[in-house]
Amino acid sequence: MTNSKNEIPVIDISPFLNGSDKKGVAEKVANACKNIGFLIISGHGIEPTKVEDAFRKSRQFFNLEQKKKNLYHPQQKSQQRGYHAFATRGLAYTLGRDAPPDLRETYFLGPLNDHKKYFQSSPEALKAYASNILPDQPEGFSASLENIYASYQRLSEDILRIFSISLNLDENFFSKLITRHFSILSSHYYPPLQKPPVPGQLRTGAHTDFGAITILAMTNAAGGLEVLMPDDTWQAVTPKKNELVVNLGDMMALWTNGIWKSTLHRVVNPEKLYDERSQRQTIGYFMHPDYDALIKTIPTCITKERPKVFAEITAGDHIAKKIRASHEGTT
Repeated sequence: MTNSKNEIPVIDISPFLNGSDKKGVAEKVANACKNIGFLIISGHGIEPTKVEDAFRKSRQFFNLEQKKKNLYHPQQKSQQRGYHAFATRGLAYTLGRDAPPDLRETYFLGPLNDHKKYFQSSPEALKAYASNILPDQPEGFSASLENIYASYQRLSEDILRIFSISLNLDENFFSKLITRHFSILSSHYYPPLQKPPVPGQLRTGAHTDFGAITILAMTNAAGGLEVLMPDDTWQAVTPKKNELVVNLGDMMALWTNGIWKSTLHRVVNPEKLYDERSQRQTIGYFMHPDYDALIKTIPTCITKERPKVFAEITAGDHIAKKIRASHEGTT
């Protein structure tokens, strides 16, 4: 692990998972969360074959004819389910910025467990637990993403246990808040561009993530993920094979009174816009706690020198605002 505040740390979390050094891993993670809000993890326990299969099946899906992919678009354009076509969403909007839509297409998968009965009295909550849209082509696509969703879900539970100890809390502090989570899996495809982007248009505009934590696998290609570092420079994120990127979302910043960082990041355009080698894929998992979970400042993060600065909000209300904003100005 590097000690520089302007480098993204790489942390082996296996000593936490096998119980040999929980405190040591938690301390390293705490430093990364305070300084940058981004880290790269190894020793996470997800089989490489599951990630590779999800990438392969996703590429087959994105290579289908456009009219076939459009069959799997949700009825509500802001709903994070199914297929969303190229340049129809813009994450920079979530920060109130007037920016062109992002140069990517996406397939979204929601929770594998059905919690609609529990939230049947709340129409807004039911939107967050909408049924998944499962394509029947290509063969095995839906199953491969359900498999990686389940693996990411288990890993996110482990990461939250690490976070709890990093914050000097009971190891299961967050566990009671994720029993009916509405986390999202997104498979993104960044194709070679067919025409020059308009001014200010990126593969993904600068934004912070909405939820608690994000777990991301990516393929190597020109034009990739960059993070705004503490010295206000943009740095490329380049995990090695079988490593995953983890970053904090806005909810974790709210929980920790801003002590931990929810950091701006973006996906830049390749220098050679039409280069086939610029094809890029990512598969991310965005941990959203229970819809009715209250995101309120952790008491141990409040001091005389650092009083509470954020108002309380439910996870559902917070995410709904961000999703609506991501579609403003798009078609």
